[in-house]
Amino acid sequence: MKVIKNFKKPILFIGAIGFSIFILFFTITCTWIGFDVKSKCYDAQKEYGGSCTESLISLLEDENRGFQARNSAIWVLGQLGSSSALPVLEKFYTGNIPYREPLNKTISQYELKKAINLVNGGKNLTAIFWRYNLD
Repeated sequence: MKVIKNFKKPILFIGAIGFSIFILFFTITCTWIGFDVKSKCYDAQKEYGGSCTESLISLLEDENRGFQARNSAIWVLGQLGSSSALPVLEKFYTGNIPYREPLNKTISQYELKKAINLVNGGKNLTAIFWRYNLD
C-alpha cells in the first residue's frame, strides 16, 4: 500500500503536465488555424471583393488560378462552415476520391468531402476559438 501512495503524487504531477502540454498545443493549433483562415479570407477579399465566403467562392471558381490556391479556398470554406458555400462545393465534388491526389494538379476531392461535411454541420472543435465576424 505504501508503494502505491509513493507513486500517486508523481503520477498526478505527470498527468497534470501532460494535460497542460495538450492544452498548450491545442491553443497553438486553434490560433494558427484561425490566423490562416483570416489571412486567406483577407487575400481573397482583396482580389475578388465581397464577403469572405463570396470571395473564396470566386477564387474557387476562377479557372485561371492554380489548383493549390483553389484547394486552399476549399479548406477555408470548410473551416468557415458557411452554408452558402455548399452548392459550389457540391458542384466540384465527384465523390471519386483517389488514394493519392496532388494538391497542385487537381481539385482535391478529399478536401471537398471534408469541407462539405463541415458545412453540413460537422464538428470543428477549433472554430469556436476564432470563428467570429469573418463574413
